[in-house]
Amino acid sequence: MPADRSFPPAPQPLPVAVADSHCHLDLALEGDPPDVAAAVVAAAGVGVTRIVQIGCDLPGARWAVATARNHPAVVAGVALHPNEAPRLAAAGQLDSALDEIASLAADPRVRAVGETGLDHYRTGDEGRPAQEYSMRRHIAMSKQLGKALVIHDRDAHSDVLRVLDDEGAPSAVVMHCFSGDAAFASQCLDRGFVLSFAGTVTFKNAAPLREALALCPLDQILVETDAPYLAPMPHRGRANASYLVPTTLRVMAEVRGVDLAELASAVDATTTRVFGAW
Repeated sequence: MPADRSFPPAPQPLPVAVADSHCHLDLALEGDPPDVAAAVVAAAGVGVTRIVQIGCDLPGARWAVATARNHPAVVAGVALHPNEAPRLAAAGQLDSALDEIASLAADPRVRAVGETGLDHYRTGDEGRPAQEYSMRRHIAMSKQLGKALVIHDRDAHSDVLRVLDDEGAPSAVVMHCFSGDAAFASQCLDRGFVLSFAGTVTFKNAAPLREALALCPLDQILVETDAPYLAPMPHRGRANASYLVPTTLRVMAEVRGVDLAELASAVDATTTRVFGAW
């Protein structure tokens, strides 16, 4: 029997509006072009009134900027995903692609450089120098433009911190879809980084993530979907979208032992501090 990839029903609305700090609308939506307006309306209906659309390659980055220009509820983040870097390097195109990302990142509707970082899960030893080079270039862009840096870190915790420490971290660093344990969370929090939690924090086997969340000061927490991936429980495996943020945030409030409205207010304030107002 095929897996159910349909969209789940909408959850109860939040008492305080928040943002989906990391979404891939171009991947999550059906249709050509994607129906961004419908996604924005569905999210707003449950109290998710702002969306950060992330472009992970050149076509996606261009699309993210155009979408943010056309939809007031959406702002963009642009970068070359770590797994793009080795492919582009092999084709002799990495530097020119990074130059275009830098140009796109200067747009006022772009509020973040990312997701960049390191991925030791999909890329072997041969591709890691290109990933690290790309990450360092993105860090420089972030600092030059004064925009948040969004980090993708998969099975690469120590190397991610090493590169950030080497280069000097920007003033706002978001650990997207945080995947570490409490010890790694402490290292990130001590550096002033913001940890963004996705639907994975609701998974039954994610006790280390919940332990990490329990350590976080309220002003160093964001919530995201990473849609169309990582739908929260009880919808794991189904299509994800920004309107499911309340399901994840309710679990996060339980883990932190705080009122849902208090957590939502803190997340909203941190979103504005990191990405600016929109």
